[in-house]
Amino acid sequence: MEVAGDTERTRFQLFIVSGVSGSGRGSAMRVLEDLGFYCVDNLPVALARSVVGLAREHDPKIAGVALGIDARERLFFPQWPRAFAELERDGFKPEVIFLNASDDVLTQRYSETRRPHPLAEGGMSVVESIRRERLALAEMRERATLVIDTSNTTIHQLREIITAAVRGSKTAKGMTIALVSFGYKYGHPVGLDLILDVRFIPNPFFVPGLRELSGTDARVRDYVMSQAEAGRFVQEVTRLLTFLVPLYRREGKSYLTIGLGCTGGRHRSPVIARALHEALVNEGIEAEVRDHDLARGDG
Repeated sequence: MEVAGDTERTRFQLFIVSGVSGSGRGSAMRVLEDLGFYCVDNLPVALARSVVGLAREHDPKIAGVALGIDARERLFFPQWPRAFAELERDGFKPEVIFLNASDDVLTQRYSETRRPHPLAEGGMSVVESIRRERLALAEMRERATLVIDTSNTTIHQLREIITAAVRGSKTAKGMTIALVSFGYKYGHPVGLDLILDVRFIPNPFFVPGLRELSGTDARVRDYVMSQAEAGRFVQEVTRLLTFLVPLYRREGKSYLTIGLGCTGGRHRSPVIARALHEALVNEGIEAEVRDHDLARGDG
């Protein structure tokens, strides 16, 4: 199969979109379609190479191709390593976007829609079906370059995350770094590469006048960053990341998601995420901040 020249090839993107049922894979595909991608959902693995080639042949200027892989394709998952190898030999570098959500959220979504889980068999419960599906998708999840936890993500936030991923792939910086604040009392978000616990910092929740505020408020920020251990923590983590990021880039890692957790995700972790963001930018490392539990947490 012929492929375009190097200049044209670098502009073309190939995304494999997978994930657990009910986590928003269809919504992710619609976002990519709006971004100019040729999208094919529920594609049998045997057709992946042909679809990519035909799409390029039909429209050489196409932004890229997004292939949606349903869990019901699990019988064909053993063929995916070969499909990836064939695509890479053709000059394409597939990136896997994996959509995920907590069991509780997925169960609630199925309860609200009253739809049966696609892998439910013989009276199997929704929870059992979800666990069965996670096992079937384990290898695809392991290969993912971007894992998106949609447990508390709106469609607008999903669009922003995917758009940033697409644009990040088109740039020379090579890796998108996200700093995610969260609260341990709600469980850590799915898809974090690194998790850092900031609960050693004195909690503004117990300081009169700060409890009802959040980490985006200057008074909370000043209190947190006035603690010697907070400033030292940001310095040491910045040193660590200035060492790690070039190594991750060298290995071809496209996305790095770092979780910063406190008790409720409302005070300390949002402050530290923003302080770390500023420190990284000063070191020439681009990053973005996302708050997972800011609107509902305490501490």
